[in-house]
Amino acid sequence: MNASTSSPLPPVGPALRLGVLGGGQLGRMMIQEAMNWDVRVEVMDPSREASCRHLTSRFVQGDLKDAEAVVAFGRDLDVLTVEIEHVSVAGLQALADSGVEVVPRPAHLGLIQDKGLQKQAYERWGIPSAPYQLIEGIADVGAMGFPIVQKLRKGGYDGKGVQVLKSAEDAAARGFDAPCVLEHAVDIDKELSVIVARNADGASAVYPVVESVFNPEVNLVDHLMAPAAISEALEAQARQLALDVVTSMDFVGLLAVEMFLDREGELWVNEVAPRTHNSGHHTIEGNVCSQFEQHLRAVLNLPLGDTSPLHPASAMLNLIGAPDAHGTPVYEGIKEALVLPNVHAHLYGKSTVKPHRKMGHVTVTGPDVPSVQRDVLKLREGLRVSGTQSA
Repeated sequence: MNASTSSPLPPVGPALRLGVLGGGQLGRMMIQEAMNWDVRVEVMDPSREASCRHLTSRFVQGDLKDAEAVVAFGRDLDVLTVEIEHVSVAGLQALADSGVEVVPRPAHLGLIQDKGLQKQAYERWGIPSAPYQLIEGIADVGAMGFPIVQKLRKGGYDGKGVQVLKSAEDAAARGFDAPCVLEHAVDIDKELSVIVARNADGASAVYPVVESVFNPEVNLVDHLMAPAAISEALEAQARQLALDVVTSMDFVGLLAVEMFLDREGELWVNEVAPRTHNSGHHTIEGNVCSQFEQHLRAVLNLPLGDTSPLHPASAMLNLIGAPDAHGTPVYEGIKEALVLPNVHAHLYGKSTVKPHRKMGHVTVTGPDVPSVQRDVLKLREGLRVSGTQSA
């Protein structure tokens, strides 16, 4: 597939019918940007309590993996995009064939939905990625020896469907009995992410590299720092590597490219996400054009925005449900956090909290990485999302 100018869309404003599959926090933050252009977004989500529901001009409750439901939702739209990749590719392809502009392209979503196909694509394109083997089930889980990383080929999301297995006994107790990717465990020094936008005209924009710090207990990002603590040479290499992934795929839309930096100083592409991403939330306050506005620009084939930082340093801290949190969310410590002039809170509008569920985030900006890091760690101690009910 070659990038080409898309069919003309109605001008930005209420005449443009833009749909989104998925009504979670990513869609919510995109809609907040769309409101600035009077673009009235229509949303489909399986949950009647979706975060986006009360911000949309049309909300449809439906199964995102049901091709007929996707076609029924999207047939009268001008353009359709996603905020989650686990959607019906067949439904999207039928809409694209009927003249609806679908961004990202259905074939790209099909590729990204299957981690095995992702790995094979990196191999074809010469993109550095950890050595791997595809297996069909638990009987083959020791094929590469140990330690290994086992990833479900399909269905994994937000840290689920990925686990490190250190021994045959570990594999017997916890291994997935399903089609999987096995990878050699990379000796990780840092986990990095680069967000790239590309529109149908082939123009691209690359954000600076960010560094993610994970919570090992729940396999979620705890917080991220921008810029990443890497050399200028590695910064340039990581940004070029992310752009190479996008151009090799001939991708249109917004792509988050997650990478490992190993202890030998080598970069490896881990996975990609064809949408706005947790590693780009800091751009709302931290960059000239946020990832959510950039997503709109790419989807609507508009000129791409400036990715330059607005501050020398910025960070994002995820707010997740406490281990014992249930019921209506209670955001403890927000008042105290907002005393700081460089702190901005974003709550996701979720009506119930669960243990380790993403409920919001705060961004922090500042004059340098050490001061921002100190503020993040202080906020981490003072912010907590509890609930009104006991388990």
